[in-house]
Amino acid sequence: MEVIQAVAIAGSLAFLGLILDLVRRRTLAAEYSLIWLVCGVALLVLSIWRSVLHALAAWLGIFYPPTLLLLVLVGFVCVGALLFTVALSRHRAKLDRLTEEVALLNARLREDRDPSRADKR
Repeated sequence: MEVIQAVAIAGSLAFLGLILDLVRRRTLAAEYSLIWLVCGVALLVLSIWRSVLHALAAWLGIFYPPTLLLLVLVGFVCVGALLFTVALSRHRAKLDRLTEEVALLNARLREDRDPSRADKR
């Protein structure tokens, strides 16, 4: 085993350990951890079995096989960014709806406290 392969395996294992620790401490939600776990496992597999890395690189026409590792990583980061953007958009819509509901409740509360200011219906 070459030094670079050992470093790649150790890095992949450390990454997987970090993800599992973040999920265990509830810092990272389980629903979002799936993409990162898949990314870590894919990098670990490609780091351990270099023949798979070389075969995939040749099939894709990539002349320098370690570049495939970067390609896989960039792909997972793009998918992760897309998933987080969708979640952020969903939360933003919920926050907007909640803000509107609080404003309506505040207006109703003011009406109930001062009936003279209430609009005639």
